Amino acid sequence: MAVALAGTAASAGAADAPPAATPDRAKPEPAASPAPAVPAPAAGGGTALYTVVDGNHVDSHTMNGWRTWRAMACERCHGANQEGLVGPSLVVDLKTMSREEFDKCVLEGRVDKGMPNFGGVKSVVDNMDNLYAFLKGRSDGAIPTGHLKEIQ
Repeated sequence: MAVALAGTAASAGAADAPPAATPDRAKPEPAASPAPAVPAPAAGGGTALYTVVDGNHVDSHTMNGWRTWRAMACERCHGANQEGLVGPSLVVDLKTMSREEFDKCVLEGRVDKGMPNFGGVKSVVDNMDNLYAFLKGRSDGAIPTGHLKEIQ
């Protein structure tokens, strides 16, 4: 993820670079740097779990996790901000819940507590990594509530 972000910054191109300072000319002001990306480290040192730029811009995988969340209407139980309603706060739970526990809960459900199983829902099964990335980013405080945009 960081490579793509670095590539984005580098894509400004030489044509956009300010002219070099000459003795009779004042040095140009440095260009404003973009807001830093907030990549979450993945377990085992792999690719970042999610990336957030400029506060509410997330990588495409994390955006797909948000879309899965919305498509399954998870906010009905866990609240629009994942902070709990009739279901528990995922912002709190994902601070201590392991990835394996998360997968088991989503795929097998917790019927005794009202959590349906989504193991038979292809869109959920196909997006487990993305859904986890979105919710983990919310739990870590890196992904804000409100409207998200995809990093371009």
